[in-house]
Amino acid sequence: MMIDCDLLLCWGAIHRKVIKGQAIFYEGDNALFYYQVVRGRVKMVNTNEEGKEFIQGFFGDGDAFGEPPLFDGNGYPATAIAEEDTILIRLRKDNFLQLLKDNFEIHFAFTQLLASRLRFKSILSKELSCHGPEPRITTLIHLFKHASNVPDHMRYKVNLTRQQIADMTGLRVETVIRVIRVLYGKGRVLLEKGKIYV
Repeated sequence: MMIDCDLLLCWGAIHRKVIKGQAIFYEGDNALFYYQVVRGRVKMVNTNEEGKEFIQGFFGDGDAFGEPPLFDGNGYPATAIAEEDTILIRLRKDNFLQLLKDNFEIHFAFTQLLASRLRFKSILSKELSCHGPEPRITTLIHLFKHASNVPDHMRYKVNLTRQQIADMTGLRVETVIRVIRVLYGKGRVLLEKGKIYV
């Protein structure tokens, strides 16, 4: 969901450029701004004590990210990092909340977005806690396809590396590679020039 950039600017938003690898905010920081990607890609991650990342999600052109703490007053649940050089638009929390209060359509669209993300996380959490590697990977890929609004009968290119799939499913990259080969052998995914399609 993209809030019109001109509207955000009218409410006091500013553009911000972040370079690849730069943190936008850290897990636990107070949530002071609404963020939206104008151009680029951001990942939200948690990192354990050994430095292993668990990827919560990716956000590209037009996507908002990190907004739940704006509503509940807690700190960010993950760290946001630019995956590539990225242009963001950022709006102060109090201005963002007032914008929502004054614009029912935007507020309702935001509610739908949050509900969709909650459903995604709920389905993924069930797969991660109850199933082995093959269903975890299959569910993740199909959740991304569904979130991209690609019809079931059309091919979808999975824009995740094997390492990113591992980081989102709690698996080792070697396991992901092995499972992708098994899925290919069963005809459940296609492989073309190293890319995965479903």
